[in-house]
Amino acid sequence: MDQKRAVIFLTASPDPEQREPLMLKDILFCPILTWVARKLKGDGVERFFVVCGAEDTEKARACFSPEADVELSDAHPALLDFVSGAERVIVVPRPVIPASRAGEGYVYSADGSALAEGWKSAATIFLQNVDGEKGWFALNSDEDIQNVEPHLRDEVVGRHLAGGVRMLDPAAVYIDPRVEIGRGSFLLPGTILRGNTVIGRDCVIGPNSVVRDCTVGDGTEVNASQIFESSVGSGTHVGPFAYVRPGSAIGDGVKVGDFVEVKNSVIGDGTKISHLTYVGDSDVGRRVNFGCGTVTTNYDGFHKYRCTIGDDSFIGCNTNLVAPVSVGKGSYIAAGATITKDVPDDALAVARVRQENKGGWAARRRKMNGK
Repeated sequence: MDQKRAVIFLTASPDPEQREPLMLKDILFCPILTWVARKLKGDGVERFFVVCGAEDTEKARACFSPEADVELSDAHPALLDFVSGAERVIVVPRPVIPASRAGEGYVYSADGSALAEGWKSAATIFLQNVDGEKGWFALNSDEDIQNVEPHLRDEVVGRHLAGGVRMLDPAAVYIDPRVEIGRGSFLLPGTILRGNTVIGRDCVIGPNSVVRDCTVGDGTEVNASQIFESSVGSGTHVGPFAYVRPGSAIGDGVKVGDFVEVKNSVIGDGTKISHLTYVGDSDVGRRVNFGCGTVTTNYDGFHKYRCTIGDDSFIGCNTNLVAPVSVGKGSYIAAGATITKDVPDDALAVARVRQENKGGWAARRRKMNGK
C-alpha cells in the first residue's frame, strides 16, 4: 500500500533583509513548519519531502519527530523521484499555518505521477487540476504572523479547556501547541508552557511560571518559577522564584523553595531544599534536608565536578560542599562548614574556625573613634 506523501516548499522570506524562510519562524514558540508537519501527520501523511537549501536543512529537520521519514533537498531530480508513482501527494507551496478559521486554496493534493510530469518541464509548481485542502491560512509576512498568533493561541487554549484543564484567566496564559496537560490541572495568569512539555493531572502552574521541554508529574505545583529541559515528579512543590536548569531530575514529594537553583542534578524523593541554595552537578538521595545558603561549589574555573549526598543526611545552613565530595547516608554537616573531604555515613562533619570572644573590644573601639 502506497504511503501518503507530502511536499513542503520552504520559500525565501519576501523581506530582502531577512534570509530565514517564514516557515522556520515561531508562532507560540513553535516553528511554523512543526505546526504544518503535525497537521499533515494527523491527516495520515507518512513521508515528507522538504524543498530547502543546505543552510536550512538542520533547522528544518528538527521540526519533525526523530522517527519521521523526511527527505530534505533542493535537488529537482530527487523531488521528481519522491512524487513519481505516488497515488496522492499533498503539496504545500508557500508559507501556511493550520487554523480552524482558514479556508481552502493554499495547500493542494494531486496524483504523484501528474505532478512529476508537470515538474519535469520546469522547476516551478504545477498546480493544474488539483484538489484544494481546507484548514490552512496563508502567511506572507511577519505582520501576518503577528496577526494570526492571538487566534491560534485561543484555539490551543480552547482545546485544553475542553480537555478539563482549568485557567483562571485564559487570556493570560500561553501554550505551545506541542504541550500536553492532564485533566484537572490549573493554570494561573502569566503561565508559559513551551516545547515538548507534559504536565500531569491536578497540577497548579503559575502565576508567572515558565516550563519548557519538561515532564511534570501529577499533583505538582510550580509557583512563579522557571524549569527547563528537566523532569519533576509527583506531589512536588517548586518555588516561588526557583530556577531548575537543564538536565535535572527532581523526584516525588520534593520541595524546591524560594531562590533555589538546581542544575544538572538528581534530587531524590522527599528531599527539602527550602531556600537560598544552589545544587549543581550533584546526585542527592532521598529525604535530604538542605539548610539555607548551602552551595555545591562544582566549578574550579576549568572543569565541573559532582557531589554525592546520601539518603537522610542533614546539611546545615551556609555549608559549602567543594566538589568532588561525598556525604554519607544519615550524616550531619554543621552550619557554616566548608566540606572538602568525604563524610562517612552517620558522622557529624564540623569544618569551621573555633569561635573566640574578645571581652570589651567593641567598647574600646567606640572610645577610640570618639563615640
